[in-house]
Amino acid sequence: MQGSWYCGVECLKPALAAILERQRSASSGRLPVHRIPLGLLLLSRQQLTPEQLRLGLAEQRSSGAGKIGEWLQQLGFVTELQVTGALARQWSCPVLRMGSVDFAFDRANTLAAIPHRLLEESQMIPADFSEVAGVLLVAFCEAVNHSALYAIERMLGYRTEACFVCPSVLRQALLSSKQIRRPDDVIFDRMEDFGEGARIVASYCAKLGTEQIRLARCGKHVWVRLQRGLGETVNLLLHFPGKSSVP
Repeated sequence: MQGSWYCGVECLKPALAAILERQRSASSGRLPVHRIPLGLLLLSRQQLTPEQLRLGLAEQRSSGAGKIGEWLQQLGFVTELQVTGALARQWSCPVLRMGSVDFAFDRANTLAAIPHRLLEESQMIPADFSEVAGVLLVAFCEAVNHSALYAIERMLGYRTEACFVCPSVLRQALLSSKQIRRPDDVIFDRMEDFGEGARIVASYCAKLGTEQIRLARCGKHVWVRLQRGLGETVNLLLHFPGKSSVP
């Protein structure tokens, strides 16, 4: 675990508790970057007029909810692909157009290796995988979750790159991904403290004969990946809802 060997479960527990606390405290949000507002980007690309933008903003303010891109689509001023293209421009990412996306559900088991709960929470999907380069292309539809990309790199050992797809494409891909056979994923939604988390992980390690442990923060969960012989893996997702300390 984390490049160190441990002689047994009792030796492992305190180290696990400390690592879980560090992972739980790690940043899980998106990088705070100043970006050109979506409406201005659509204006600059001549896909929207100033009057249409004013109307869209007025509808958004009066409703008190919704994103400006969604309102502009509802009003018929822009298309889903145009909004996705502008969002991708904000994040300096490429866009995969509908019809050109070949989600690699079976390549190197990359999709099955990521817990579906994390895919849904981060609104992402593996879009393509280059086994030769060791690069996994991950698709988003609203914003790039750098925490999730970093977690995938740590857990699977691939380099990740982000791209954008239309929300309708991503929703369909997430539905399809539920049909993929996955390794055992075990979710613990309300952990009392890091000591409890360490005891659970250590217990699974002993029961499974785990040879390697990998951990990373992904959204509101700490993702724990246990690997045993012949490449078999089990994913544990631990959620610590409150602020806890190592007992």
